[in-house]
Amino acid sequence: MQDRRRSVRDKVLFGGVAEVSERGSAMNCVVRNFSDSGACVEIAASAKLPEQVTLKIARKGNNAYLAQLIWRQANKVGLAFLGMITDSPKSDLDARLRRSEKKKRELQRRINQLLGEG
Repeated sequence: MQDRRRSVRDKVLFGGVAEVSERGSAMNCVVRNFSDSGACVEIAASAKLPEQVTLKIARKGNNAYLAQLIWRQANKVGLAFLGMITDSPKSDLDARLRRSEKKKRELQRRINQLLGEG
């Protein structure tokens, strides 16, 4: 098979998730090679993929790649990246919740001490 890639891909072994937005479904996959313009991904042989998917790779940070299906052979697919989707900055809600829970535990400990239970 002739290699028609625009750039050389690095061999990798990354866990990923292929999301199909219009159906709201996602499937785990293994990224076997990767470049700025595309990737080769292993998925279940029975998985049905549309022409476009969103590929999320945890090792690549909080980014996702809008990708187009170029080829498929058994359980491997070739994807060409159409663009990168970056997550919006995370809110500080998680940090505030953790601080609130810590403060609650400290106050409960102090109440127990004052009541002679601790």
